[in-house]
Amino acid sequence: MRLLIADDHELLRDMLQSYLQHEADIELVVVATVEDALSTLASSAPFDLVLLDYAMPGTEGLDGLQRLLCAPSQPPVALISGLASADVVRAAIKLGARGFLHKSMSARSLLNAIRFMARGERFVPVDFMFPHDAPTLEMPAPATLTEREYEVLRALCAGKTNKQIALDLGLREPTIKLHVKTLYRRLGANNRTQAAMVARSRGMI
Repeated sequence: MRLLIADDHELLRDMLQSYLQHEADIELVVVATVEDALSTLASSAPFDLVLLDYAMPGTEGLDGLQRLLCAPSQPPVALISGLASADVVRAAIKLGARGFLHKSMSARSLLNAIRFMARGERFVPVDFMFPHDAPTLEMPAPATLTEREYEVLRALCAGKTNKQIALDLGLREPTIKLHVKTLYRRLGANNRTQAAMVARSRGMI
């Protein structure tokens, strides 16, 4: 996977580079400005994903995102920020952003989300998936899950397929699919990756 990170915060760039460079399948390039990102995109092989800081110098609002999305190579771009509001995130997705990463995410969750988006999927943290006037963004308490749902959740977070989970638990695969669908609803997730990330962030496993 070829990954380009454009962020003007040197500390964050160094932290991300230090963590991601140990992943054998990731070829990483980091730059500090939108202009450098555009130059890199024009002179390099295509990237599987570009991570762009929302508040870059010399840009206003989502201007930087639009400039990268309009580059001749049409790269997949995701925003990364610790300040962007839910409205900004929704606007970015409408413009064509691949997703959004919050800077408060754990390193492992960040890596999982990066891999997810690099495969062509969209990712937005659960708290940004709902309108700001939604009744609640609170997760159900862990106690609301049954013991069987916990077993399925732990297996799901371990990366097992529905077939593997069914074999491990001695259940039929359609039953596991039903449990997984129920977990999605209770966790406020749209897919397995998001469900696992929510469960880990809430200390449910």
